[in-house]
Amino acid sequence: MTPFDTYKQYLAFKNHFTKEKYDYHRYGGRSKAKIDSFYKRKDRYFFEKTSRKYKDEEVCDFFLANFVATDNPQGMWIGNMIRSGEVVYKEWQKRQQSLFYKFKQQSDDMMDEYDYEEFFDASKGHPPVLKEHLAGRISVEEMCIYEKLFGYCKDYDKQLDDPVWRAIGMKIRKYLPFLNIDKEKYRSYLMSRIKERYE
Repeated sequence: MTPFDTYKQYLAFKNHFTKEKYDYHRYGGRSKAKIDSFYKRKDRYFFEKTSRKYKDEEVCDFFLANFVATDNPQGMWIGNMIRSGEVVYKEWQKRQQSLFYKFKQQSDDMMDEYDYEEFFDASKGHPPVLKEHLAGRISVEEMCIYEKLFGYCKDYDKQLDDPVWRAIGMKIRKYLPFLNIDKEKYRSYLMSRIKERYE
């Protein structure tokens, strides 16, 4: 991937995670960028460095990992990614490799503390699943898995009118298409645990 292509990928991911109407997959990762403008950028060195360091598919994963990790995707600058993004990327890779194991572990912990219905109940404000995520006990990947299984985002959009949920809800919706999740595998495990608990 050329430095300019790397820059275009950066813009595409930034648009995806900051704009409701932009969809990375629908637009094939394309973005409006002119090569003349790119060569006028003072930070183009960082894109050159990224394009040399990573293979094509790794460039995309690197940007994905970093945009998912931030609470301020609008303010994500390539220079900051170069400085701290490698650590973020490696942590993201580890999570992908142990996704099902971590989900089982986390789900078991949550079931020891909450009833199933209580865990997702947003009738009185932020539900436990969201509070646990904000506390760092549930990863964004696990939030995405729960969304894929139960589709809670639409309900929360109606029940929770606050900037915290809007930001997290958007991140979940934007991130979910990138995750290759065997829905039935996760559902089967969760249902078996729920059944065990209530027998």
